[in-house]
Amino acid sequence: MSFCKDCISGVRHEGTPEGTYEEINGIRTYVATPQTDYPKDKAIIYLTDVFGLELPNNLACHPQQTLFIQLTYPTQLLADDFARNGFKVYAPDLVKGDPVPQEAFNPGVNFDLSKWLEEHSAQLAGARARKVIEGLRAQGITIYGATGYCYGARIVVDLAFDNVIHASVISHPSLLEHKDLDTYIEKSRAPLLINSCEFDARFPEEFANLADEKFASFAPGYQRTFSSGVHHGFAVRCDPNDPIQKAAREYAFRASVEWLIKYLQ
Repeated sequence: MSFCKDCISGVRHEGTPEGTYEEINGIRTYVATPQTDYPKDKAIIYLTDVFGLELPNNLACHPQQTLFIQLTYPTQLLADDFARNGFKVYAPDLVKGDPVPQEAFNPGVNFDLSKWLEEHSAQLAGARARKVIEGLRAQGITIYGATGYCYGARIVVDLAFDNVIHASVISHPSLLEHKDLDTYIEKSRAPLLINSCEFDARFPEEFANLADEKFASFAPGYQRTFSSGVHHGFAVRCDPNDPIQKAAREYAFRASVEWLIKYLQ
């Protein structure tokens, strides 16, 4: 089992999605489109955590933003935020409409994540992401970045193994093993950004340090950010009323946008 209690903890945020839902190669997909001109041959594949497309944090935005790299407040919602920074974003339904329920947030609820994962493996979710990419290729999109959170980070890594994507961002990853670092270095040409944090049972300090050591000479590019004082899940499910969590979330988002801009130009 490669999840932890922090995979299903956090603060839900309110917001109204600006994008639309489309069926792409048979997969329900949330599509966020920039309001300004953008490269039509490039796209970001947004790979959600276990809450999927149903958690508002993963989709919607709020109209307040004035940063150098635009980040919406106060809800800190993600897919639309990437689109506001010049990327067309596609977020596939990785779990066939059966995500971890939002009620898992409620005090006293002990959701059986292990049982859920038996029916929603990363391999099955990855196959759905690949179907969306195949559909996008048929539309003329040829260059892809991918950003994944927790569960979705595993899928980013698998896509990178096969060089389906051209730039990788993973935040507080789950389901990874030490051997995946070697496989990534051996097979992938996609530069890798890892957004990590202080309290993360699934990507602890020892694992993070090992990644730094192994990727030190990774030619395509490597970077790891680190946010102290926050837990696994911070990059998507933080408490915006906590200044430490809010700053960490902003830092990870900014690093992700800068990474994708740098390597998808």
